[in-house]
Amino acid sequence: MTDLASRPVRMVFTAKAGGVSSSPYDSFNLGDHVGDAPEDVASNRQRLADVLGLAPEHFVWMEQLHTNTVTVVDGPQSEPVEATDAVVTTQPGLALCVLVADCVPVLLSDHNAGVIAAAHAGRLGARNGIVKKTVEKMVELGANPANIQVLLGPAAAGASYEVPLEMARDVELRLPGSMTKTSKGTTGLDIRAGLVRQLLSLGVTHVDADPRDTVTDTDFFSYRREGTTGRQAGVIWLTGA
Repeated sequence: MTDLASRPVRMVFTAKAGGVSSSPYDSFNLGDHVGDAPEDVASNRQRLADVLGLAPEHFVWMEQLHTNTVTVVDGPQSEPVEATDAVVTTQPGLALCVLVADCVPVLLSDHNAGVIAAAHAGRLGARNGIVKKTVEKMVELGANPANIQVLLGPAAAGASYEVPLEMARDVELRLPGSMTKTSKGTTGLDIRAGLVRQLLSLGVTHVDADPRDTVTDTDFFSYRREGTTGRQAGVIWLTGA
């Protein structure tokens, strides 16, 4: 059996359970911008650090604003990285974090080149190329698209993500493959499907997509289902192994 600690890159997605936050953030809310008690969020983030065996100050969080801005980080950040929806690093031990509650958390790695990234791909960010720009930035730092491995985490599935027809057409124009039908037969968006197609077009073929639907799966926070709610996280880091 392979020792997990010896792997050069680690990727993790969290869920709702296992924290200390009270309703409607119960219980493992990691978002500090949703109205939860700051001390509960801090406790949950400490728990995450303890489980992953990393120092809390080595976690890099983002001020996610549905932009297509990608930021390179080379050391610990005392505050969330301002106005960005993707972070990229070559530094071992930095845990890059993306917070979501229906948007697609995207974790990317070229362990041969020692380049990793975490991206927040909501409808607007995905439409405007956040993942494409993230891959391009990784390539600038030495990554090879053929060697990049991508994991798309739990998110709103096309069966649940109902949107107006014109909105779906607009996204489809910029992110082909994303327009779909919901389980009710109405117009919907499958952002993960669009991102998979986009990644393949960029030469990134090692792509895995978690099929779980945050809107219907109550193991996860969902803004569309609950309105006021917490955030789960995707986390990726280079171990230096």
